[in-house]
Formats: sequence, C-alpha cells, structure tokens
Amino acid sequence: MGGYSSEYQISIKSGSVVKACLDSTKYNGYCIHIFKDKWVHVDEDSNEHPIDKNDFSIVVDNKKIVFDCVFNAIHGSPGEDGLMQAYFELLNIPHTSCNMYQAALTFNKRDLLATLRPYGIKTATNYCLNLGDPIDEDAIIKKVGLPCFVKANKAGSSFGITKVYEKRDLNEAIDKAFREDNEIIIESFLDGVEVSVGVITYKGKVMVLPLTEIVSENDFFDYAAKYQGQSQEITPARISKDLAQKVRKEAKRIYEILKLKGLSRSEFIFKDDEPYLLEVNTVPGLTEESILPQQARAAGITLPMLFENAILEAMAN
Repeated sequence: MGGYSSEYQISIKSGSVVKACLDSTKYNGYCIHIFKDKWVHVDEDSNEHPIDKNDFSIVVDNKKIVFDCVFNAIHGSPGEDGLMQAYFELLNIPHTSCNMYQAALTFNKRDLLATLRPYGIKTATNYCLNLGDPIDEDAIIKKVGLPCFVKANKAGSSFGITKVYEKRDLNEAIDKAFREDNEIIIESFLDGVEVSVGVITYKGKVMVLPLTEIVSENDFFDYAAKYQGQSQEITPARISKDLAQKVRKEAKRIYEILKLKGLSRSEFIFKDDEPYLLEVNTVPGLTEESILPQQARAAGITLPMLFENAILEAMAN
C-alpha cells in the first residue's frame, strides 16, 4: 500500500481494508508501505521494519520473513503502472494484480485507447500533448470540440483533470494536467450515462460484476465526487437490459483482449446507445465505499471472499 503518486492516501486505506478483511486463522498479513524514500513493514504498534529489496523480505524479532503472495493495493505508480509487477515477477513472488505489460499499458490512457481501437472498441476523439510540445489551441478545439476534458495521461482518481468550456481556459487546464504528468490527453466531451464495470477472475472464470451508474453532483466524476461523497453510485445501474448487455460484453472483451487478470474496473459513457470506453483501472479502490466492492456485494461476494479469491488466483498462476 502507499505508492509514489497523489493517490497514496487512498491506497493506504484500501490496503488497511484488505488486511482487516482477511481471515487471520488462514493468513498472516503484513502491511507493507511503499514510498519513494522508504519501503517498510508497519506493525501493529506502528514500528517500522525495513524491506530488503534484494528478495522483498523483512526481519522481525531477529527472524527473517519472506512472503508467499503480495496483495497489491497500490493505486497509481509504482503499483498500477507495471513497476512493482516487474519487480515481483523477477523475484518470482505471486501478486494479485495483472502482469507488468498490461499494467503499464492500461495506466497509459492514450496507449490503451490506441491499442483497443483496432478491435472496434469505441472511444472519445482525443488530442495528445507531451510536455514542451507547441500548444495550438485552435487545432485542439477543431479536433475535440468544446466542452472537452483535459487529463493527465498517467494519473488516477481524477487528479489533473479539468472540464474546459471556453478556449481562454484551455492553457490553464493544460498546465494543471502537466503538474501531474509529462503527457496529457485532451478528449471530446461525451454527454451520456456513465457506468463503471467491474471484471474479475473469480474461481478460475472471468466474471462481470453488476454495473454501477455514476451520477456526480459536480460537473463530472472528479476527486470530490469519488471520495468525498459528492456523487451517487447506483448499483445496479438504471439502464435497459439491452444497454447493460452491450457494456458487459464490451468490458469482458477488453479484459480478455488485454489478457488481464485479477481485479479490474472499466469506465464507459453511453453515446447514441453505444458504450464508449474512458479508461481501465487494474488496481481499483478497495475501501468499503469503493465501487468494485459495492459491485461484489451486489453479486453476493463479501469483501473477505473477494480478497481471498484474489490471493488464491494469484497463487494458482
């Protein structure tokens, strides 16, 4: 839990929920905090025990402890962008998230969308910029229109996102996004119902969880809407069976095209009754109020069942 990005506090909460939900008669759980300046195990008394990065082990009471499995609850870098996955794969330690390449690809919004378009997956029109590129406001607006969304390309939890209505506000939004990442993506605004679709591997089979409809009290599903209660998350979503079937099929197809494993959550907006993909999260929020746990509960899967299954799936592969 933890991480290097703006999402570290949410990750600490997710990791703490996972630890609390695991059956202590079956699992010895250890809270491992990953930060740029230190990797430590934090015990019940808040004592810190440094991680030996050579083999991802700790020493507690003069006893060396190695781990059978890592439950990855890091949102953002380095847990959702492939870095930790590569490290654990090199050490041959099972982990609950997808593989390194899939994590890196899904974390990069523009690369993900470009990879999926040839498969017929619908996405918003977008315009991409790297830090230092010339900014041609007219060319951007001509391509994506107004209003549009300016987003950090590699960031989660709606950090670095602005909805832009007027040309004069575009540069400020671009600056804000560049404070989160050195690549940004500017997307056309899709006006429609937004749904979140959880897809997991459960007991060896790909399973699509009940859909969640996102109704933000704010202008879009921003950080406050996600984490400060300024939205309604309605599970199951109030959409027709036909639309539900379409988006479920698309989310499952994306999971299988990308060869994902573990827990995932994809975001879609309906336009002209067709689902348009916004993004794929491979380490979704795991707190009691997070969307994927809500969906699991609606499917009759408790959090202890969900988290134990993730561990068993990781160790079986």
